[in-house]
Amino acid sequence: MAELELRHLRTVCAIAETGSLTRAAARLGLTQPALSAQLRCLETIMGGTLFERSSTGSTLTALGRHVVGTARTVLDDVEQLVDLARDQARAEEREPVVVGAVPASFVGRLAARLRGCLPVGGVRTRTVVSSARLWDELAAGRVQVAVLERGTETSLPDVEVFPLVDEPQFVALAAHDPLARRAEVELRELADRDWVVPLDERNGLRPPRRAVCAAAGFVPRRTHRVDDGAAAWSLVERGAVCFAAPTAPATADVVLRPLAGPLVAPLVLAVRVDGVLAGRAGEVYRCAAAACASVIGRNPDHAGWWADHPEAPADLDGALRAPTR
Repeated sequence: MAELELRHLRTVCAIAETGSLTRAAARLGLTQPALSAQLRCLETIMGGTLFERSSTGSTLTALGRHVVGTARTVLDDVEQLVDLARDQARAEEREPVVVGAVPASFVGRLAARLRGCLPVGGVRTRTVVSSARLWDELAAGRVQVAVLERGTETSLPDVEVFPLVDEPQFVALAAHDPLARRAEVELRELADRDWVVPLDERNGLRPPRRAVCAAAGFVPRRTHRVDDGAAAWSLVERGAVCFAAPTAPATADVVLRPLAGPLVAPLVLAVRVDGVLAGRAGEVYRCAAAACASVIGRNPDHAGWWADHPEAPADLDGALRAPTR
């Protein structure tokens, strides 16, 4: 027995839509005998008559109506499959964008926004704890977009640098800690505390943070070394302290408070303006600004800090000028 083919489905749909074998043959670019042969083949496969023929044209039978309805769905699905496959093939031919960043709370959202607005073959991310190393990666072309600390960058002909955000630095405290009642905490008040730090200290206690501790007159007592957030929070609940991302989730037992000064980490966005991102640095910057804005409301204390320090986001576009509290 002959096998069902897509051309058979196109034939039956064309006859149903035109009401005539002659007109259907003209639409499909076939001779009428060739189209009639295809219809006979399809009726054999389906096991019944699909059209009632008369001098005025061809009318669907009950079986024909069922077959045509299903055929249209199948043809639509096949067309969508082909379109999606071609889009994927074109995307794979395009060069991907690699986003490198120091640990920052909005990098995932930045990557998602870039995927939605740039015609590139995907967006990959890479966390690099050293801003100096990240700049070297950018200079070598191994990353095309970088979020790093201000002051690391040097002049490169194919890189455009945008001031991004002065991200406030927070500390996590036990809810019962007397300092938790403060609107902000002086770093020197934490000199005698046990600190929770990551196993790789560069990730959570970068050189600028060590420097500000030294400027406050102490070296942090790095008592607990963990990489698990839940473990870190359980230690904070029992009196230890740690630096925390401003968007970290507070709990009933752990609160986040900004460090006085204010103590901020100035971040910049660097974009390679050659290659796949040529002419698109402004779009990348707008994506970064929107990504920053989208994480502010995750922590009410963070949103409150922005409201109290309107000068901090002065370099960003309107997405960061009026954060939602």
